Amino acid sequence: MADRIAISVAALVRDGLVLLAHRHPSRRWYPDCWDLVGGHVELGELPHEAVIRECLEELGVRVHDPAPIPMPVSDPTLDVHAFLVTRWEGEPVNAAPEEHDDLRWFRPSELADLTLAHPASLSSILSAIEVSGPR
Repeated sequence: MADRIAISVAALVRDGLVLLAHRHPSRRWYPDCWDLVGGHVELGELPHEAVIRECLEELGVRVHDPAPIPMPVSDPTLDVHAFLVTRWEGEPVNAAPEEHDDLRWFRPSELADLTLAHPASLSSILSAIEVSGPR
């Protein structure tokens, strides 16, 4: 089997809401669906470094203390490293419009109705929101 692609994603959680990005319909992989913000772990980069970089590139925020969380995905070609993020500097914006055409905060009750890139990750996202607690 070929090497799996290392991906780091961030579940930004604030006030019981999670931030998701809608992947642009023209994307080659997982087009036209909602997903956590993130991307490829670059050569020589650690997963937590990648998630910090990706949040800066895609959202324009500096995240602090990303905490690893389990995140099952059904795609055997991916090695996903997920992080719960509850502290960051700046207000998230769509800084990568070529990758995402929307950015939105969701309540846990809204997630089941969304088309997610990785439906198997739904329970992990819900757990992350719950664990983060009220702020």
